[in-house]
Amino acid sequence: MNKKTFLAVALSLSVFLPGLAQTKTDDDDVVRITTNLVQIDAVVLKNGKLVPNLKAEDFEIFQDGKRQTITSFAYISNVPANKPPETAKADERDKSVPVAPLKREDPRRTIAIVVDDLGLSAESMSDVRRHLRKFVNEQMQPHDLVAIIRTGMEIGALQQFTNDKRLLTRAVDQLRWNACSRVGMHVLAPIHAPYRDPVRGFGDDARTHVVIPDNSCGGRAYDDSLQAMRYVIEALAEIPGRKSMMVLSDSIQTEDQGADTFSYAGAASLETAARIEALRRIAEMAIRASVVIYSIDTQGLQPTGITAADSGAGNLRMVGDQSNSVMAARSRTLFDRRAGGDMIARQTGGFQIRNSNDYQFGRVLEDQTGYYLIGYRPGEETFNRRFHKITAKVKRSGMTLRTRYGFFGFSEEDNVRMPKPKTNLALMSPFGAQDIKIDFTSFFANDKTAGSVVRSFLYVDAKDLTFEVANAKHDAKIELHGVIFGTNGVPVEQLRYSGLVSLPVNEYEQSLRDGIRIRFDMPAKKPGAYQVRVAALDVASSRVGAAGQFVLVPDLTNKRLAASGIVLQGASESTETGGVATSVASPAVRRFEGNSDLYSAFVIYNASLDAATKQPNLVIESKLFRDGKRVFSYPEVAVDTSNQTDLGRIFVTLKFRLAADLEPGHCYLQIVISDKAVKGKLPPVVQWTDFVIVKPT
Repeated sequence: MNKKTFLAVALSLSVFLPGLAQTKTDDDDVVRITTNLVQIDAVVLKNGKLVPNLKAEDFEIFQDGKRQTITSFAYISNVPANKPPETAKADERDKSVPVAPLKREDPRRTIAIVVDDLGLSAESMSDVRRHLRKFVNEQMQPHDLVAIIRTGMEIGALQQFTNDKRLLTRAVDQLRWNACSRVGMHVLAPIHAPYRDPVRGFGDDARTHVVIPDNSCGGRAYDDSLQAMRYVIEALAEIPGRKSMMVLSDSIQTEDQGADTFSYAGAASLETAARIEALRRIAEMAIRASVVIYSIDTQGLQPTGITAADSGAGNLRMVGDQSNSVMAARSRTLFDRRAGGDMIARQTGGFQIRNSNDYQFGRVLEDQTGYYLIGYRPGEETFNRRFHKITAKVKRSGMTLRTRYGFFGFSEEDNVRMPKPKTNLALMSPFGAQDIKIDFTSFFANDKTAGSVVRSFLYVDAKDLTFEVANAKHDAKIELHGVIFGTNGVPVEQLRYSGLVSLPVNEYEQSLRDGIRIRFDMPAKKPGAYQVRVAALDVASSRVGAAGQFVLVPDLTNKRLAASGIVLQGASESTETGGVATSVASPAVRRFEGNSDLYSAFVIYNASLDAATKQPNLVIESKLFRDGKRVFSYPEVAVDTSNQTDLGRIFVTLKFRLAADLEPGHCYLQIVISDKAVKGKLPPVVQWTDFVIVKPT
């Protein structure tokens, strides 16, 4: 089979399942509270910058005011030793260069950005989108593992973590004001006449004009926000190391601002106590999960006095009283709304950003760059299920230290989490699983009959499967699980194959050398940006291998230019098998040597026809990237459509020469398709695919 035929078959829509019938460890914890060790994390700063070179003797740590003897100490860096390279600036399209997925052992900053759309005004949501877009484009680094999660939607938190800016940019673009928000349209709603002073008793209560409005969503917006935070913390507990959760909200209050505090002081006190307890439990969960909370008060700097949007009535004295009362009520509202966020931030070792129209994400990133682990041996009185306050000090002058507020006296042995199914956890984890070695690629494709699909190629190392000999064949039971995750990490499509790999002796021996190659499709019912995850389970041993990939499904119904994903095949050196030259190739195994030829194939959809020639006029630019920088640009080529049978689906193959001096490592191929037959300036279609340069064998 020649290269072009092989690649064409790879892009066709048949399902190919050869040999397959369809039918966190304790050491990963940062905060540890056991009968033998209490270990906490601490951040030390000087002039706003982290101090990474202190020793154990520079610290003092106290439990309930009693000094403890430090028995373990370490500084942990969350960033690579080498500064990540900057993205090439020559071309605007180059700024979206994908980065290699992070491995479990890689240094990283793990950040869950919780956008509390149930507690954000429409006014603030606009600012949130603007600041998050800047964060993703300018501040986020390749070693940052980030998720953007909304409290007002069904949440699949763990599976959203990624260092792929394409996914995060689309998550930001999808942020919208939630009609169920407990805040309303404005941070501070304008007041309207008639007006009554709350003391003298004329007009309406000023508080009713500036506090959180009612909504038609059942009145559970506050509880739902807290429940979303708990869910995110549970997900973060599955990720090793120290993590952070940034909560962006106009209102996480401790008091019930909707209560009439003049008439129902007792009821308001009960509600306040319940809210404080709920926030305390969130902080406790975060401490146990090694999560630091940072509260971003998105209210920003607000004018509290009378503005042009306000209206009132009465004589001069009444207007003056109104102005003073409104200013006091609005100031109290701003203060009360941020109180809950400030509480959970301080108790978990984080801080709150407030009174600022700049969300200061850079402070959080700096704070997550590294931390100290300080441990001591607890006394028997520690595990009395009461709260124990932690105080840590740094002896050197000019430095500040932040750590957890404390913990409740029960050990991790008493706080066992229910284990999740291994396959499910592998599908959700941003690191996948490698008990079984797998290689994997997914991409979009479309056919007139089958419609749009996400095509997946999977390579499974047969040596990791458990085979039994029966009837002169080698049999292994295997399960494949495929999931397409959509908005907010919710599955939009799932596929499961369960069957038997049954191989004669000669095919079994070949599979041990070359692995098992599997291809299957999942329907892509709606256009959008998705994360595709696939897991392989060896039933006999319960070993799991999993991997994931970003896939963009275009909307072909709008008749705009689009392209399938890219299939790659190398021109590997021939090997002699029984005197016959053979070459093993698989779209899933994208590993190629330098100084060799690389073949690519893809399909172009919805190309326009030139008015004069009645043929498409397509031009393709191709570029090679390494470490975020462009390392090679291939000559521009025109697409030859003379032999195409379907001009609505144009099959294209390109050949690239990989330079001999390419160092081993992750590379990305960018293909830019421009439609010259279209009048006016429409943006070109950009497709990416990744591969690995390996050393010659």
